[in-house]
Amino acid sequence: MSTAATAPTQFVEVGGRRLAYRDFGAGTPLLLCLRFRGTMDSWDPAFLDGLADNGFRVIIFDYSGLGSSTGERTYNPASLARDAADLLGALQIEKAAVGGWSVGGIAAQILLATAPQRVSHLVLIATTPPGQLVKSGEPLFYELAKRDNDFEDVVALFFEPKSAASRLAAEQSEQRIAGRTTDLSPAVPYEWAGPQLGDGPRNPMFPADAVLQALKNTKVPVVHIGGDHDIIFPVENWHALAGELPTLRIVTFPETGHGPQHQYPKESADYIASFVKNAR
Repeated sequence: MSTAATAPTQFVEVGGRRLAYRDFGAGTPLLLCLRFRGTMDSWDPAFLDGLADNGFRVIIFDYSGLGSSTGERTYNPASLARDAADLLGALQIEKAAVGGWSVGGIAAQILLATAPQRVSHLVLIATTPPGQLVKSGEPLFYELAKRDNDFEDVVALFFEPKSAASRLAAEQSEQRIAGRTTDLSPAVPYEWAGPQLGDGPRNPMFPADAVLQALKNTKVPVVHIGGDHDIIFPVENWHALAGELPTLRIVTFPETGHGPQHQYPKESADYIASFVKNAR
């Protein structure tokens, strides 16, 4: 059986572009949408393998024009959602659990709103809800996102720099990610990606009333997994929607940043498995 470190990159031609993906594990299909500036190699393999060990067929991919995929590159969330839908169609998967990290979580929400029949469960990781926010992100993200990042930048972005436990988790996660040394996706150029963000936080970050209404009316189980020190998409914005979104669960990890599934890879994978198995 392949693992996150050994699964080969595969390709499918769809809609005039070639989408790169990796597919490993067996069981319930779980499609994961990437973060900003991420490629398939940005996921912590301990998290992905934890999902596979829990009975998921794990599918990760590079967005059009980014990483190993061809086509027009963009961070327009509707385009990212279309990539996810097209990949599911190409793999002949009628319905899947769909997850998304950061901007990938926005794409996953759009997929739920536009093709709810394709989504059995929605797994959101460190992302933003649609609509007005009670707390905006920090300007630091917009500085770090526009340059080549060293380890300290990774800690500031995805972990909690003031926590010794979180810093240790960052070191361990980066070592695991570096364990895959062949068949890697090309990095997303920060010189291109940075200007896509704008100059600083906006409110709302995701102005999509139709998506908010879909979340308020859906019967699809939804979970948001976040950290209490997310400088990009604060978890307070999901807590503010408790009671408004009828199927929403909220999991918040302590002393954790924008990468909760990297600081707590096994716990996150186990929780997602329990959620998909039990939430109806």
